[in-house]
Amino acid sequence: MGSIGGARAMTVQELAGAIGKPDVPVQYVVREHNDQQLEAAVTAPIPVIDFSRLFEQDGGEAVKLRSGLDSWGLILVSNHGVDAAVMHGMRAVSREFFRQPLEEKQRYTNLIDVEQFQFEGYGNDHVRSPDQILDWTDRIYLKVEPEDERSIALWPAHPETFRDALHEFTTKCGGVKDGLLRAMAKLLELDDDDYFVDQLGDRASTHARCSYYPECPRPELVFGLKPHCDGTVVTVLMVDDTVGGLQVLRDGVWWDVPVVPHTLLVIIGDQTQIMSNGIFKSPVHRVLTNAKKERISVALDYSVDPEREIEPSAQLVNEERPALYRKVKVKDYTAALYDHFSKGEMVINKIHT
Repeated sequence: MGSIGGARAMTVQELAGAIGKPDVPVQYVVREHNDQQLEAAVTAPIPVIDFSRLFEQDGGEAVKLRSGLDSWGLILVSNHGVDAAVMHGMRAVSREFFRQPLEEKQRYTNLIDVEQFQFEGYGNDHVRSPDQILDWTDRIYLKVEPEDERSIALWPAHPETFRDALHEFTTKCGGVKDGLLRAMAKLLELDDDDYFVDQLGDRASTHARCSYYPECPRPELVFGLKPHCDGTVVTVLMVDDTVGGLQVLRDGVWWDVPVVPHTLLVIIGDQTQIMSNGIFKSPVHRVLTNAKKERISVALDYSVDPEREIEPSAQLVNEERPALYRKVKVKDYTAALYDHFSKGEMVINKIHT
């Protein structure tokens, strides 16, 4: 975990290896022991969209896309054009990175001089207060676009194929993101199918987040990732292909998100909720821990150029449906997002009109 002063705190991976009894540090305990939904969750019927047929005239895949976005705020995408070898390679280098000795990983730390937190790099939560509840995960978080803003010194040199694998995975997923954003604009009957793509801007930011969730001795008490909404336009997520754990909230009930081989999970973010005037909603989701298995995921967070402002599309605002959100600068929204996330709060509620 990040430090708020003094010596470097232990990573979650270190904690998982050091704990010799069924206990975890109190900073990670977030749930009551009697969380009934942990055992009662059922698998959500998330639509699987065939990306290769999304723009066919019969419209069948578009109907499934609309259903998934309206019902869940997320979808699974198959036949997306990201080769299985590319996906396997990205998973493999991520897993290999986290299995390296701590000294090697610390070369890319997100802490400057032990104390000063930076978002990019290897580590875990930004600790803003002593009573903050922490997530049972370590991660490496890297800006991948714009390419001229990459902090290559923070991109792992080992495994040797990590940088190439991440670049290729990002490049391939970009086409999936653009295609889905065009399909979403079409569903909303906007004049320009490129509306969401154009809103991103020439300096749109993409961050890669490789997350490692070690085994946890008390999964009934600890989250891998606390309930939250993504602050992105969309998040394209490659989940672990053998271990589940992601859940989505709908109507007060937590549902398991299924693991479907060779698919990508796409989650609507707050920025799309704002620009669509609340028609497409950013879902609340969380990650559970597992007592017996580790878990790896790789996410690409796509956001509008941080210097731009976003607001509901004028075409989606009328007397019957006035603007639900105020205009906001993206970098200001992102800063507020991280502050509210550490407190377990949803920042989008703060800009509701």
